[in-house]
Amino acid sequence: EPTAAALAFGLDKKNSTKSGEKIAVYDLGGGTFDISIIEIDIVDGEHLFEVMSTNGNTFLGGEDFDQRIIDYIIDDFKKEKGIDLSKDELALQRLKESAEKAKIELSSTTQTDINLPYITADSSGPQHLAMKLTRAKLESLVKDLVEQTVAPCETAIKDAGISASDISHVILVGGMTRMPMVQEQAKKVFGSEPRKDVNPDEAVAVGAAIQAAVLQGDVTDMQLFDVTPLSLGLETEGGVMTTLIEKNTTIPVAESKIFSTAADNQSAVTVHVLQGERKRASENKSLGNFNLGGIQPAPRGIPQIEVKFDIDANGILHVTAIDKKTNKDAKITITADSGLTEDEIERMIADAKDNEEDDKKFAELSKARNAADTLSSSVRDQLREVGSKLPDEKQKEIRGHCDRLEEAAKGNDLDAIKNATESLSKVIGPLYEAASNEEEQEKSEEKVKGTPPQAGKKEDDPVEVEVVDDPKDGK
Repeated sequence: EPTAAALAFGLDKKNSTKSGEKIAVYDLGGGTFDISIIEIDIVDGEHLFEVMSTNGNTFLGGEDFDQRIIDYIIDDFKKEKGIDLSKDELALQRLKESAEKAKIELSSTTQTDINLPYITADSSGPQHLAMKLTRAKLESLVKDLVEQTVAPCETAIKDAGISASDISHVILVGGMTRMPMVQEQAKKVFGSEPRKDVNPDEAVAVGAAIQAAVLQGDVTDMQLFDVTPLSLGLETEGGVMTTLIEKNTTIPVAESKIFSTAADNQSAVTVHVLQGERKRASENKSLGNFNLGGIQPAPRGIPQIEVKFDIDANGILHVTAIDKKTNKDAKITITADSGLTEDEIERMIADAKDNEEDDKKFAELSKARNAADTLSSSVRDQLREVGSKLPDEKQKEIRGHCDRLEEAAKGNDLDAIKNATESLSKVIGPLYEAASNEEEQEKSEEKVKGTPPQAGKKEDDPVEVEVVDDPKDGK
C-alpha cells in the first residue's frame, strides 16, 4: 500500500520531481501501520521507483483508537449511571459506531457531542447517554498509540541507510492520518511538514491502478523496483541460517556463495532454502529444499558447491546449486505467492529483534563448534598420516586434546569450546611440522625421479613426469 501511494504521488508530481528524491510514505489505516522509504530516480525521462526499506506495526490502526474512546465512554457512563455497558452487545455496537464518528469529527473540530438515547435500561427505566468529547481529551487517550509509530519510522530510516533530513517529502496515507496529532507526530519524526495534496483515502487505489498499467505496458515512463521484505538464505552446518540476500535488497537481484561438504566422501548435499532474520535455521520460514547428488568422493571441505539465489522482477526466487568440479547442478523455483503475509513478515521481524541477543549467542556457539570440529578432524587425519613420526607420548597427548575438544563441542559452554580449541592448537606444532617435512620429502623424491623426454618422441606427446630444463639447451 505505501508503494502504491508513492506511485500516485509520483504521477501527480512528475514534472516537478527531482532525480534522487526520497519520500516517506506514512500509512496509518484501520488495522495496521506501515512506513516505506522510497527513492525516485529519473533515467532518460523514465521515473524509477525504488523501495529502499519498509517497516510497520500490524497491531496498530484506527480500531485501536476507536477502542480507547469506547473504553472512556464505558468508564464515564459507569461512574455516572452505575451501569457497565461492556456486557451489553447491542450497546457496544452503537458505541463503536459513535466512537468512530466522534474520532472523525475531531479531526476537523475541537469538540463533538456523543448522544445515544435508549442506550440501555435498568429497573428505573430507559437510560440515555449524552456527553461531550474534546480533541484534547481524545489526544490524551491515544497519545501512546501515536507514539508507537515512531520506532518503525526510525528503523525504516536506518535500514534505508539515510537520515531523516535526506527525505524530501512525507506522504500521509490512511484515514487515521487526518488526525492532527498524527500529522504532528509525522512532522516531528521526519522534520518536515507532511504533504497535504495527496488524498489519503484515494492514494493507494490510484497507485495500484498505475502499477497495473505499468505491468500491462500502458504506462512506459514509470517503473517500480521493490525490495525483499525478509532475508533469504540456506541452512548450513550446525543448524545456522547463512544469508545470501539481505532484507530490503532491491529486486531483481542475484547473489551466490561457495559452500562445501561437512563430512568426508559426502556424495550429496541438501540445499534448504529459508526466509527470515533469525540465526537459528529452524526459527525461519522454510521455502523448500532440494538435493544435489553425484559429488565425487573427497575429504570434507574440498568439493566446491556454488549456490546461487536469483530473484527476478516478478519476485520469483530461483535457487541453483552447482558442483564446480563436475558442473552437475540442481535447482528449485519458489513463486512469489509461496512466502508470507504482511502480518507474518512484521511478526518475524519483531521476533528477530526480541531474540537478537539469543541469536548472537547461538551463532557464536555454532561457529565455535564448527571450528572445533574442523580442527579436530584435521588433526586426526594428520595423526593417521604422519603420527608415527612422533613419540608415542606426543601422539597420546594430541589425541587426548582432540577427545576433550570433541567432548566440549557437544555442550553449550562457549568458553569451554574456545579453551579446548586453544589447548589443542598449542600442542600440534610438532605434528604439522612432521607433515610439512613429509610433503617436502615427497616433492624432492619426485624431482629426482624426473627424466627428459625419450629420443624420437614427438614434442606434442604428453609427458607424465615432471621435466627439468637442461641448462645446456640454452633455456
